[in-house]
Amino acid sequence: MKELIAKRVAKELHDGDVVNLGIGLPTMVVNYIPDDIEVYLQSENGLIGLGPEPTGEDFDKNITNAGGQPVTLLKGGMYFDSAMSFAIIRGGHVDVTVLGALQVDEKGNLANWIIPGKLVPGMGGAMDLVTGSKKVIVAMLHTNKGVPKILKECTLPLTAKGRVDMIITEMGVMKITKEGILLAELNPEYSVEDIQRATEARLLIPDDLKPMAV
Repeated sequence: MKELIAKRVAKELHDGDVVNLGIGLPTMVVNYIPDDIEVYLQSENGLIGLGPEPTGEDFDKNITNAGGQPVTLLKGGMYFDSAMSFAIIRGGHVDVTVLGALQVDEKGNLANWIIPGKLVPGMGGAMDLVTGSKKVIVAMLHTNKGVPKILKECTLPLTAKGRVDMIITEMGVMKITKEGILLAELNPEYSVEDIQRATEARLLIPDDLKPMAV
C-alpha cells in the first residue's frame, strides 16, 4: 500500500520542482519520480540534490537526510548550513512538501509531531516546511489500524493550521477546498462507501470522480 501511495505522490511533481520529502513513507517517492522530469530534493539539514538510498560503494555515513537515513548526492547537488536551508524553506523556495500525518482535518489543519505523553524527538523542520512550501501533500495510510486519521477537526497538537492542500492514501486522492475535503480520485479496490466509513470528515463526491491514477 505504501508503494501505491508513493507512486501516486510522484505524479504530482513537475520538472524543476524543489521538493522536500519527509521521513518514512514520503522518502519512497524518490523511487517513482518519472524519468522525463528533473526535481531537486531538498533536506532541511542542509542538502539539495539528494539521490536514492545508497546500495553499496556509494554509501557514506556522513551523508544523511534530516531523518538520519543514509542518502546519496547527485551530480550538481550541494551542502550548506542550517541557516541557508531554513532561509530556502521560509523564503518560499520549496515548491512541494510531502509528509505524513497523525491527523489531518477538513480545514487543512495538520497534526504530525506529538501524541501527548509519548516521547518524541521534536517537531523538527515540519512547521517551517508546511508553512513555507507552496504546496503541501500529506501521504499516509488512510487509518491507524482502522481508526480514522482524516477528521472533522484535529484533536492532537497542531503542526500548522490550514496549510494542507492534498491528502493521498491507499484509498484515494483528496483535495482540501473551502467547502471541505473533495474526493478527486478513488482506488478502484474500494467503494465510495468504504472510504467514507474510514473517514470521520464528510467527503465531497464530485460527479466526475476518477479512478486513482498510478
